[in-house]
Amino acid sequence: MVDTLQHARPALRDDVRRRGKPRADDVPQRHHRPSVSPPLKRKAYEKQMAKLQVELVRLQEWIKHTGAKVVVVFEGRDAAGKGGVIKRLMERTSPRVFRVVALPAPSERERTQLYIQRYIERFPAAGEMVIFDRSWYNRAGVERVMGFCTEEQCEKFLAVCPELEHNVVESGIMLIKYWFEVSQEEQTRRFTERINDPRKTWKLSPMDMESHRRWYDFSRARDAMLAATDTDFAPWHVVLADDKRRARLNCIAHLLSLIPYEKLPAEPVKLPKRQKPRGYAAPRYPYRFVPARY
Repeated sequence: MVDTLQHARPALRDDVRRRGKPRADDVPQRHHRPSVSPPLKRKAYEKQMAKLQVELVRLQEWIKHTGAKVVVVFEGRDAAGKGGVIKRLMERTSPRVFRVVALPAPSERERTQLYIQRYIERFPAAGEMVIFDRSWYNRAGVERVMGFCTEEQCEKFLAVCPELEHNVVESGIMLIKYWFEVSQEEQTRRFTERINDPRKTWKLSPMDMESHRRWYDFSRARDAMLAATDTDFAPWHVVLADDKRRARLNCIAHLLSLIPYEKLPAEPVKLPKRQKPRGYAAPRYPYRFVPARY
């Protein structure tokens, strides 16, 4: 089973509380784990997803119309299903409004920059939602566990991150953060599936193998990250993701519930008649047609 998050919150520093973080014992209901539901049938899943994607299109139009700026951060265990949710967010929306940022390892030049600089430069302008498929929280996760940064660098990041995010929110950007949690058994099953399915081998990396081996190192890093950066103005929302279909629906429905969008009135659309050919005739050109193999 997923190692529990209930005890993942050590005593909080007073300075973090002043930034808007409540005491853990003030809100015990936040850590109540939802009961596990039976697997969702595909037909029911697709019906609900279609409804949510209609709402995502309405959200998109509202963001464009109002000039809203939204940042959505997706973090979590490897193979927890972040990519599946992002795919469904983008399926029926415009990449000019819903923009995905999935950064590779930093270049030599980027390593000399302020750590968060390459993320901030990709923040949204008016009328955009930027979806980070992993984010500046790499420092608190992969970089810390794998030794790509020092403990001092990580602790400094965790100390300044709430203040930075507070400034982001105060500037008018809506910041929404999701952590995807998957059980040990389900993560192992998904990695095994990737190993054995030629369509999914591209998803595997040395980091994935290490994340499987260092389960508890990543658990400790996650616990420290949540304790330091789960604030009232930029809280972490945990998605239990063993059931991919339910996780996708729950996450998208929750995202929609956090943004006060409205359905905008639309002008009626009438398909115009085609113009007359006016003497046009198709040329006798030897087109290179694609063979009809199917």
